[in-house]
Amino acid sequence: QVQLVESGGGLVQPGGSLRLSCTGSVRFFSINRVGWFRQAPGNQRELVASITSSGTTDYADSVRGRFAISRDNVKNTLYLQMNSLKPEDTATYYCNAVLVTLRRSWGQGTQVIVSS
Repeated sequence: QVQLVESGGGLVQPGGSLRLSCTGSVRFFSINRVGWFRQAPGNQRELVASITSSGTTDYADSVRGRFAISRDNVKNTLYLQMNSLKPEDTATYYCNAVLVTLRRSWGQGTQVIVSS
């Protein structure tokens, strides 16, 4: 079973930055469109950023201009640079394929807490 491992979360003050990483298998990174999702307590999991294998990116309105997604297909790693963090960004962040039919089992996620 392909395992997705997210890391890089933590506690940060509003306005701060974090860089999340997601490692997976070669097969996972052969998927065209992969992304970062987040789930806050009591909320549904939502897609916040995605990237295709050619580098085309897309962002949820709530994070556009503050977050940047990138991928390294040689290192089989997906990144999410998060800047100007807000308390409402507090959530557990996950990576996975965007298309439901290509989804892998969800990893443990990495928790991001934005608080002063």
